[in-house]
Amino acid sequence: MTKKPHKTHVFNLTLGNKIVTRDIAIFSRQLATMIKAGVPMVQAFSIAIEGQTKPSMRSLLMHLRDQITAGMPVAQALRKHPKVFDALFCSLVEAGENSGTLDTMLERVALYKERMESLKNKIKKALYYPVFVLLIGLGVSALLLIKVVPEFEKMFAGFGADLPAFTQLVVNMSRFMQAWGHLVLGGMMALIYSISMLKRRYPSVNLRLNRWALRLPIMGQLLHKSSVARFARTLATSFMAGVTLVDALEAAGKSTGNVIYNRHVQQIRKDVSIGQPLNFAMRNGQLFPTMVNQMVAIGEESGALDTMLSKVADFYEEEVNNLVESMTSLLEPLVIVLLGIIVGGLVIAMYLPIFQMGSIL
Repeated sequence: MTKKPHKTHVFNLTLGNKIVTRDIAIFSRQLATMIKAGVPMVQAFSIAIEGQTKPSMRSLLMHLRDQITAGMPVAQALRKHPKVFDALFCSLVEAGENSGTLDTMLERVALYKERMESLKNKIKKALYYPVFVLLIGLGVSALLLIKVVPEFEKMFAGFGADLPAFTQLVVNMSRFMQAWGHLVLGGMMALIYSISMLKRRYPSVNLRLNRWALRLPIMGQLLHKSSVARFARTLATSFMAGVTLVDALEAAGKSTGNVIYNRHVQQIRKDVSIGQPLNFAMRNGQLFPTMVNQMVAIGEESGALDTMLSKVADFYEEEVNNLVESMTSLLEPLVIVLLGIIVGGLVIAMYLPIFQMGSIL
């Protein structure tokens, strides 16, 4: 009887079990600590597996351990899972293996992952908070229009008088939502889905959306600063690990999170590959701020490009943090006022006829 091979490389990446950046950062730190303590690689993976509670991550580490036990280098084993370990991660691990500083490289990549994840979370906070609150406000308004306003309308029918214009407007909105509300909701969902599909299938649509996002007031500044911070942090981390500048630029472009920046960085990569200095290549297109170009020029002249890029990343990460805090402090009262106007307006519209009846009596 033939024994079936054990497929440890198949992971369940369903919602709640998906391997995320935080999982990789924690694993990297754990592995770095154990290697620094002198724990053999295979044993270090076994310890990491025992401490895992997420099935997909546990399955991944078991597969990696099996490959490493068979004599495969760690970087080569990681490259078999490109959806989890990106090219930069694998390059840093390979550099660490070749130089005998794997623990240092793993700590470096863990710090890089943590900073990038922190930056992403700040952007999400700035984007999702007002949208979430407004959706709640619209949901409450829709509930009032569909369920509460019709009850008032029945009561108003017994007054035998014309309704105030504002109240009549709200009643008409209520009738519309009762009749066509499901179609409005379906149309909004279809629109969001269509934009998402067009963005995935057609690069030109994705390009226009990214360009439009960068031109938005305030939010565009946030996206610009975050893209520069990601670029500088990725390039500094890669260059510091001994990755060639051309390869480092490819990873840095993909890490920016914006198609416009990625295309510009890939063009910079082409210019650098034919011998053009990095700071001159970055000036083409005028996408990067002057300060960044000057810092890169100083870094190239002094031979401390990684240090200068790290300083640029620190500066723009702090800029993103300050901008997110400012936006949040400004948006919170604005959103509350907007919700108050929407809900309060509906309430006032319903009580206007009652106030009019009271004044007549």
